[in-house]
This record gives sequence, C-alpha cells and structure tokens, in this order.
Amino acid sequence: MATQRPSSSTNSEDTRKRKRDNSSCSEEDEKIISSSSPSSSTPRSKYDVFLNFYGEDTRRSFTDHLYFDLKRKGILVFRDDESLERGKSISPELMQAIQESQYAIVIFSANYASSKWCLQELAEIVEWEEKKNLRIIPIFYRVNPSDVRNQTGNFAEAFAAHEEDLKLDIKEIDTWRNACRKVGNISGEHINGDRYESTIIQQISGIIFYNYTMLNILIHDNQKIVGINSHVEEMTNLLHMESNDVRFLGIHGMGGVGKTTLAEIIYYRFSCRFEGSSFISCTGEKSTAAPNLASLQKQLLSMIMQQEIHIWDHRDGIMLMRNRLRNKKVLIILDDVNCEKLLPALAGDPKWFGLGSRVIITCRDSHLLKRNKVNGMCEVQLLQTADALQLFSLSAFDKTNPPENYKDLSMDFVSYAGGLPLALKVLGRFLFGRTIDLWKSARDNLEAIPKTEIFDILKLSFDGLEESQKKLFLDLACFFDTVMSLAGIHTAGYSVSSLLSINFKYFMEIYLAIDFEVLVDKSLLSKQEYSGVRYFMHDLLEKMGQEIVSLECPKEAGRRSRLFREEDVLDVLKNDTGTNAIESIFLDSCWSTKERLNAKAFSKMRNLRLLHFGCFESITWDGNPLKYIPSDKLRFLSWFQCPSKSWPSSFQPKNLNVLSMRASGFKQLWKGLMVLDNLKYLNLSGSQELIETPDLSGALNLEEIDFSDCESLCKVHPSIGFLKRLKDLSLNGCSRLGNFPNIQGDMISLKSLRLPSSEVSIFPSVICSLSSLECLCLDDRPSLEKFPDLSRLKSLKEFRAYGTAITQIPSTNLLPKSIRCFELVGEKRMPRESRDSDMFINDCSLPKQSSYPTNRDIGSPVEYETEWMHIRCDDDVSLSISLSSSI
Repeated sequence: MATQRPSSSTNSEDTRKRKRDNSSCSEEDEKIISSSSPSSSTPRSKYDVFLNFYGEDTRRSFTDHLYFDLKRKGILVFRDDESLERGKSISPELMQAIQESQYAIVIFSANYASSKWCLQELAEIVEWEEKKNLRIIPIFYRVNPSDVRNQTGNFAEAFAAHEEDLKLDIKEIDTWRNACRKVGNISGEHINGDRYESTIIQQISGIIFYNYTMLNILIHDNQKIVGINSHVEEMTNLLHMESNDVRFLGIHGMGGVGKTTLAEIIYYRFSCRFEGSSFISCTGEKSTAAPNLASLQKQLLSMIMQQEIHIWDHRDGIMLMRNRLRNKKVLIILDDVNCEKLLPALAGDPKWFGLGSRVIITCRDSHLLKRNKVNGMCEVQLLQTADALQLFSLSAFDKTNPPENYKDLSMDFVSYAGGLPLALKVLGRFLFGRTIDLWKSARDNLEAIPKTEIFDILKLSFDGLEESQKKLFLDLACFFDTVMSLAGIHTAGYSVSSLLSINFKYFMEIYLAIDFEVLVDKSLLSKQEYSGVRYFMHDLLEKMGQEIVSLECPKEAGRRSRLFREEDVLDVLKNDTGTNAIESIFLDSCWSTKERLNAKAFSKMRNLRLLHFGCFESITWDGNPLKYIPSDKLRFLSWFQCPSKSWPSSFQPKNLNVLSMRASGFKQLWKGLMVLDNLKYLNLSGSQELIETPDLSGALNLEEIDFSDCESLCKVHPSIGFLKRLKDLSLNGCSRLGNFPNIQGDMISLKSLRLPSSEVSIFPSVICSLSSLECLCLDDRPSLEKFPDLSRLKSLKEFRAYGTAITQIPSTNLLPKSIRCFELVGEKRMPRESRDSDMFINDCSLPKQSSYPTNRDIGSPVEYETEWMHIRCDDDVSLSISLSSSI
C-alpha cells in the first residue's frame, strides 16, 4: 500500500449516505468540502487563506479566533491590517493577496455590506474564483443567508445607501450585488448563536487543513497516493465514530508498506472531530529511554493543549496526562511503536482519555497490538500489480502510466519491488529522468541500484529481534529458496514454502516454534493456513538478510556466518579459507566446470550447524568430507550423491535432527550403536550400494525413514521394530529385500508403510499388528494372488497395491470400515464371471468416474463410505468409483 487520492464522488445515494455517516465532518461541512476541495494540478500559492470581513463587527472576536486557529494548524492566512490606509478602491497589495490565495473565507456580518472596501474585495474574490478556481467558504455571522442572496434586511439598507452615493458607479454596485448573490448561494456556515463558535471554528479550520494542507503535504512533497482507499474504509469502520467509548486501534504491516501514510490520512481527515489531537512519531531506539519518554509526553500534551507543557520525568508525565486528558475527547496517533515501554507512558489506559477518544498505534509487530488489547487491527497489504505500476510510474514519470517504450522495463522493476510501496518509490526516484539505456543497465544489474534507503527501513524489524530469532531469519533469508523448493512455489514478490515439505518440516524443528511466530508477528514472514501451513518471505526481505550476511565480511566469504552463493562456497572449499564464523552452508546445485575441492577445508568450521549440498556432478573431493566435518554442533545434514563411501568413526553428530543422504555411495552407515537422540528424519533413498540398514537403537526419536529404491538392500536391522515414534517407513523399490521383515517390537505410531517389491505370494502377517496404520502401499507383487485380510487394521484409510496377480474383487469383509481410498492394479485379466455385468459392458467403455454401486463382492457405497476407488486388472479393464463419505 502506498496512498491514493480519495474519490470525490460516489455512484449511489446509499454510498453517499454511508460516506457521510463515517466521514469526519457533518453533511453541511461536506457541502463546503465538495464546493471547495482543491485541484491537485493547482500550483502552490503564497497564501492558503484570504480573510474577507468587516473589522468593526468581528475583528476582535470571531475573525480573530478563526485567524489564530488557522495559524495554529500551520495554514498561511492573509488578514488585512487595520492600519492599512483605505482609499477609494482596494490596494494592489490586497488584490495580489486575493490572487495568490487558495481559499477565501468571506464573513458576512450585520454591517458588512455598508463597507465599500468589503464589497470591492468580494467582487475581486468572485472574479478570481472564476479565473483561477479560487475556493470560497462563506460564513453568515448572525445574518440570514437569504438577506445576503436577495439583499434584504441590513443588506437592503446598505445597498440603498450606496445607490444614493453619487460618487459610486451604478455598474460597480450591480457587480457587488451579483457577488453577494453568488456567494450567498454557496453552502457555508450559519452562525446564529445555537452552537459554540469555537466548535465551528475548529470545523472550518479542519476542513481547510484536510482538503488543502494535507493534500499539499502528500502531493507536493511527492508522497504519491495509490491503493489506499480500502484501508481508509477499513479504518473508518474500526474508528466507529458514532460510538462514545474510548477505542484503541492498531495498524500493522511490514516496513515500507505504508502504515504511516494511512495513519496520516486518518489523522488529517478526522482530527477536526476531536477537542484535541496529536501525531507522535516514535521512530528510533532512543524513544525507549526515560528522558525521551518524557519528551514524547511533552510533545503529545503540548499539541493537544495548544500550550507548552513542561515534563521532566515520564512518571510525572503519566500523572499529568491522566489529569489533563480524562475529560477531553482526543485523537492520538502513535506512529512506529517498536517497544513495549512506549505504550504505558503514552497511552497506558483508556481511562486516561475522555469519552469518544481514539488512540491509533502503528507498528510492525502485530503481537504487540494483541498484548495491549486493541479494539481492532488493520493489516496494510502489499500493492497489487496494477496499483504498484501506477505508484512506480508516478515516482518515475510523474504520470499514472509509463510511456509505451518504458512499459516492459517498468514491469521489471515493479516485479522486483514485489508490491512494496517504499521500494517502488525509491526505484522510481532513482530512475527519474534517466535514459532508456540507463534503465536497461539498471534492470540488468538490479543489485547495483542504491537500496540503502529500502534496506534501512526493512532492517528496523530485524534489529528488534532476539539473537535466536535473528539466526532463524538469516538462515531463512539465505537458504529459503533451497529449503522451500522441495515442496514450494514462487509468486510475485514472495518465496513460498509448504510444511508438506518433509525437509522443511524438520528444518523447522531446529528452531523454536515461537521464533517463527515472532517473525510472522513482526512482518518478516507471512503465514497462510490453507491445506496445511505455508510461510512466505518477501523477496526484498530475503535480499536484505543476504546483504546483512555479506556485510559481515565483504571481502572474505570464509569469515561470514553463512555461505549460499556458488562462487563463495567453491572458493572457501577449494582454497581452504573457512573459519569458525561459518555456521551454515547451503548450495542446491553447481553447474561450474569441474572442480576439485579440499575436504580438509571443513575442519576449521567448528560452529557448522547446517550443511546442504544438492547436485554436484562436476565436483570431486580430495579426501572424505565426513572425516573432516566438525560434528558437535551439526543439526541438519543433507547431501545428494554424497561422495563418501564409508562413515568415519570420528563423525559423531549427536545433535543431528535431519540426515538426508539420497543417492549416496554408502554400503553401510555407522557400525554398532550411534547415539542420535535428536534425529527425526533419515533418508537414504536411491542409495544403490546400501546393503543393510544401520542399528537405530540409539535414535529412538526417529519419525520418518526412507530407504526407497535402495536396490542392493537385503537386510533391515531389527532395531527398526522398536522405534515407537516412527510414523512413516518407505521400503518400496528395494527389490532384493524380499518381504517385509518379521519385526519384533511394537511400532505403535506407524501411520504410513510402503512395502518393497517381492516374489513371495504370502502377505506378511506382521503388518496386521500395526494398529495405527493409515496408509499401506504394496509395490510390484506379481505372485500375490489372494487379497489379504486387512480388516484388523481399524485405522486404515488408504490402500494401494500395484502389479499383483489378484483377479477377484475383494470382499467387504476383508477391508476395515475406515477405508477411504482403495486402489488395486493387477497384471492379469479379470475373468468375466467375476465382473459386474452392468459395470463392464465392453471392457473399454467404462467411464472413469461412476457413482453406481456394484452387485458383487465389493459391497455397497454405504458399507464402505469410500471417497475414491480404482480397480484395474489389465490394460483394458478399469473400474473407478467415486463415493461420498457423507452417504
């Protein structure tokens, strides 16, 4: 989100009514706004407001109060001095002041029309209203607006006197009459004693402040407004201005997303509805120190009370705020709150403030808002592509759309920014006025673009983290794409991962779960819970984290905490330049020319926690890497096609959580007992040389084991039967293993089992003792002719069998009632007498999905309550049944 110019019109009466109900001012005020809101194309004028009034009626009362209230809000006001010499016509000074003003406030009073000076000014105002769209706000001070329009009452008497004055030209008098008639028809404020004048003055100054001053701040200072309307509407609803209670509200989101801009718009739009208001910027660490708390309290109170308040100690400030504000309706914005200490000192309790007060807190930490029990929160989202392109174009071209020959280039930069308004503005300003060749150069080397301004803002969230959270963030920033790619996707501006990824699931267990939540709360990660949990990290946050690591030692990669770039990893391992600083190495693939790396280079990395190597086909090693890798602190080891042929006895990674050695060259892992109390995940799939599984009695916390496609595997160590926490075991593709081992022990947690291919015709009975089993897969069983009795597996939901010799559809009695998915694929043709005649008419004509029940052994849909069933007995015969479990 950045900001967007609010719409001045709506399409329906209902919408207009709703906007009036939720707006900052009354319906009468909105008429003034609609007739006087400025054009963004109007250049800055010398004065914001020109005051036109009759001095003897209002100079020392209403006009004086209005003048000082406008000045207090920083509005530039021209008010003629009573010492100015008054001649027959208005002076050039006054005429120039009218021409150089954005607003003219005309205060009609009882004796206004008696002043030729006032009427001359009015005629000039009307003329310039037509020439340069000067906005006019009329105030009828104790006079009837109809007297002004129709020149009746006091105005009739005054004009009659003017017409008797032979020195006046009748045409000039007619000009005055027309000016009174025109301005008298403009909706304005009628002051007749039924309301407090101070309230009316605040409303008028508030209208001008919002409709002119605020837009000047946001437009003329290049704070382009795009994509904010929905957030303004959400905040308007949360403010619930009709309610007389005290409400605390929060605005949160990642750094640079537009929280402050949204807060400013809400402040300028609604401040005129309160008796006092204050916008406090809490940016910076120093604001948490006691002297600075007192300074912020002084600023807040002085703005609300409109007088200088002295506070020397923040404890005294709390007492003073309680006493001064408890009966006052106030609007307070606390912007960029980054510390818990700020809120107790600045807005510790709703009881501090008068009825109808509103306190809005902006911060990056949503949990801080929850802890302080705000009444509602608005999360500022990143911009969609269309809005992002518009904001970028406004910054780069001062236009809402880029020129035709810059469109594709602009989209490249918009994609890089990932919808972050701060980045869009910084990039746009950097490219403003540059040639298309320079744009292309910048696009081709985005890393060379000055990004300090972006990263400094984003880094504030990182700086506020605890050490363990910083470590997690940097690991994710450097290795996110690698770890997440196992089951992730990529969307514009985000790296994405799903916890369905096994490696990432256990990668998470290396860290405290609460640290992930803290990163989410502080907008450094995004979390989405839909079909599992997905985490998102914005590309620019990822780049910022990588930049932090690079700056640890810009010239020597071996002195950085994390290695993730191919050239850095190869340089350190080839030239033996590693140090104690290195904690993690992640390299998913290496496509360089053939390199020979020094295994001894690992020996200096005594703080190594994480090691991941992907496809390294062009790499050879001088020595066995496992012999030199320090193992004491290693938590995550993933190495595809690990070159080691043997497991060194010196390699004792006692703290290891994840061991993944897919397609390795091991014949055997460790010999004897290896104590690995923290190991949760073991994967040696595709290791063609592996002959037997290791003794796992020292790894009793294992949850997932994958030995699939280990074609030489012929022995499973009996310790596997005593892994009471094992949930997933894969032995499919292990052709030499034969049948499932006759396990002793109790695998009480096993939920998923994939069995190896086998020529054995007997189904292993030990499987029926696995009471928690939910998914069972049989792979390539050409001798299995009889469907096994699975009725004892009361938890079984999914059964799949491939390459069997089964020719009979199984009886209902052989399957548990819990079954939800059933797939049976055979190699032999099913005899026609065993098929359902209604379902198999021509063998090949059967539809893939059918809700028809069968008439033979397979039973009825009600009996099975299955969601999906597929039976294929040869290439020509296939039965698929989709049944609803709600039947």
